[in-house]
Amino acid sequence: MQQLKKRFQDLAEKAYRQNVYAFSGFLGLSEQNAFWQGAGRVFPESGGEQAGSVSEKDRYYRSERYSVPFALWGGAEGADRKMARFGSPEELGYEQPYPISCVHIRPLSVKFAEPLSHRDFLGALMNLGIERSTLGDVRVGEKEAWLFCLDSIAPFVCDNLTQVRHTHVSCEPAAEAADIPEEEPAEEMLVVSSLRADALLAGIYKLSRTDSLNAFRMGKVYVNGQLCENNSRALKENDVVNLRGKGKFIFRGVGYETRKGKLSVTVQVYR
Repeated sequence: MQQLKKRFQDLAEKAYRQNVYAFSGFLGLSEQNAFWQGAGRVFPESGGEQAGSVSEKDRYYRSERYSVPFALWGGAEGADRKMARFGSPEELGYEQPYPISCVHIRPLSVKFAEPLSHRDFLGALMNLGIERSTLGDVRVGEKEAWLFCLDSIAPFVCDNLTQVRHTHVSCEPAAEAADIPEEEPAEEMLVVSSLRADALLAGIYKLSRTDSLNAFRMGKVYVNGQLCENNSRALKENDVVNLRGKGKFIFRGVGYETRKGKLSVTVQVYR
């Protein structure tokens, strides 16, 4: 992770010195956590709040000598894998989009296509020898998928990804953003004893107290892209919680308190 943090430092320095945007590759949850650790708490306009608690326009990444504004984006709302962009339109005087393309992967013959999972599509991509940092989220539909990836790797994927498991596929750039399906979370209500992260985790994923605690101890829980090791952390409205291997949910708030003092809460769960 030290090498990764050094890479972030170099990108921040480049953005500041050359007065240009600098982009990282796609970052998974553990890499985003390393990013936040390096970002520190430099917010000149916001009084030193914690990373993740202020709007993107107020976020600054601290290199060894400079503070550089940054933002994170994965190509679509709710993306798990995101790129870091150092630099902002306010300071550079111009806008530059993230170098992200979306590739539509679909079977040549829907009739003979087999059901395919996220793991199937990702495995086929990895078999092409592609670096993981060039690939973002894979959104899976019915026998098809949409891949977010670097602009530079999209032509290679379109030319070389021809089969996923036993299904022959074709790839082409997604023409319109509207064609890309949004992840639809299931809205659920549950009654919990408190707003502690471990209580909601156990309730949503039907975990025992021991299993819930182990998830924190094993570094599997992330809140707003940052590793959460404090199982008693109280969740706030709109916090995004990822449990590696299970999925993620968004805590939407408290509905009411029961007669026994418990809380009825609303969450949106991505399975």
